[in-house]
Amino acid sequence: MTIWGLIIGGAAGFALGGPIGALLGAAAGHLTERKIRDQLDPEQSRKVAFTVAVIALSAKMAKVDGTVTRAEIDAFRNRVDIQADDVDKIGKFWDLARQTPDGFEAYARQTASLFGPRTAMLEQLLDLLFTIARADGDITPLEWAYLQEVAHIFGYDETEFSRLSEIYSGIHPAPHLVLGVSADAELIEVRNAWKQLARDHHPDQMIAAGMPEEFVRAATDRLSGINRAYKLMSQTIATRQSASNSSSQSQIHS
Repeated sequence: MTIWGLIIGGAAGFALGGPIGALLGAAAGHLTERKIRDQLDPEQSRKVAFTVAVIALSAKMAKVDGTVTRAEIDAFRNRVDIQADDVDKIGKFWDLARQTPDGFEAYARQTASLFGPRTAMLEQLLDLLFTIARADGDITPLEWAYLQEVAHIFGYDETEFSRLSEIYSGIHPAPHLVLGVSADAELIEVRNAWKQLARDHHPDQMIAAGMPEEFVRAATDRLSGINRAYKLMSQTIATRQSASNSSSQSQIHS
């Protein structure tokens, strides 16, 4: 069964508890005639929790500046695999999440407790939220405030949020920001940062941590951005070193 089938059926609601579990229980009552009663293992529960968190937080974000737009839904579908038969019910689940009495802070806190602060899983979730926020044009001040508060609950301070916002709100973020190093970092520091990020954000590692297979496309995008940033910084450093060596040679022979 796909992750969407598990969510629509209200699976794992009792096991997860909290606002995420309550939303799953509400989905079972609103979106399907039969609640799935099979016991989910911890791995499945984490995948369900991650997916519900993405939908609930994006739905709550849409609520701060109006309604969910078609552009926002299309942006989500462009990065996440949803079968055509599930689209309508996932849309209804989105609407249900938007209307729940629990505030977005409760969803964000439960998600942070499930996956740990400042983890690759939470950064992946923020990436998707930024994707949805910018889908229908510029990110509004209300959306910026919302994203900042979610990031704060996830454990990111102001400096870290500023870096993440530069990465995920633009099309071509500066390579050194993607890698989390200074613009004039040496190659060894750049390489070490790249290796760590590539390991943490590799789709296989993300799946092992609880990301559903339906989100592999988004994780692959993130890994491609990390690899691209490393390539660009490596080229820049090589060019800088070559110019420095040429200058030194010129001084020797002058």
